[in-house]
Amino acid sequence: MTDYTPPKVWTWDAENGGQFAKTNRPIAGPTHDKALPRGDHRFQLHSLATPNGVKVTVMLEELLEAGHTAAEYDAWPIRIGDGDQFGSGFVEINPNSKIPALLDTKTDSRVFESAAILLYLAEEFDAFLPKDRKARTEAMNWLFWLQGSAPYLGGGFGHFYAYAPEKFEYPINRFTMETKRQLDVLDRNLADREFLNGPDYTIADMATAPWYGALVKDQVYSAAEYLDAGSYTNVQRWADTVMNRPAYQRGRMVNRLFGDPAEQLHERHAASDFDSQTQDKIGKGDA
Repeated sequence: MTDYTPPKVWTWDAENGGQFAKTNRPIAGPTHDKALPRGDHRFQLHSLATPNGVKVTVMLEELLEAGHTAAEYDAWPIRIGDGDQFGSGFVEINPNSKIPALLDTKTDSRVFESAAILLYLAEEFDAFLPKDRKARTEAMNWLFWLQGSAPYLGGGFGHFYAYAPEKFEYPINRFTMETKRQLDVLDRNLADREFLNGPDYTIADMATAPWYGALVKDQVYSAAEYLDAGSYTNVQRWADTVMNRPAYQRGRMVNRLFGDPAEQLHERHAASDFDSQTQDKIGKGDA
């Protein structure tokens, strides 16, 4: 790798950045006017089935499975490769232009950042967050552990290992070491616990499984062998427990525009959408 000397003042090269060059920029705000669609349900979700998006659709599906019928929602896809996240309507509910973003039409509240959405829904429905203060605190510990750790996995390891236009040893090694350290943190915690906070399945598990569960199950970055993911046996067991739940299986399909067409549900407006999904119907969408 050749040496790089940063300039005294950084300037933006819009062509630099590999496959993300079109969507990454150093300024905020909308680039175009585009109103968001509105469905019939209280909760309007605008998202994509990346790990951060899956967190929220899993939570909504878990709430519905638990009998909270008021959690019905409309899920609309945000095509980040097309710049939908910079439309004026989306920026209005998330000025950070990142998915997911939720609008609660009953309270006229915008909720952005995935952990904030999970906590908002957990408190609204008094679900998937323990009432006991000690158990609740432990769940929150792990929820915010995920929020602090996942950027090293996604923006660090995932970017340089899987997406960067060139492979460089130093950043790959740096973030591989950190990713394996994080997996070891999880593995040790799960050695004598069924779920992250102990006996309770909580929003912490819903937040973490789409990242670290998907990682060890080789669903993101195609890096399971490279990371020796099979050696993290407690994480593997926990991932199976969480990711095989029916609500998780449904949630990971919502707003999925990539991968196996049979696992894509571009929009979700009713539970029957899962039943009526067909290869032909999906094939007419914008994969």
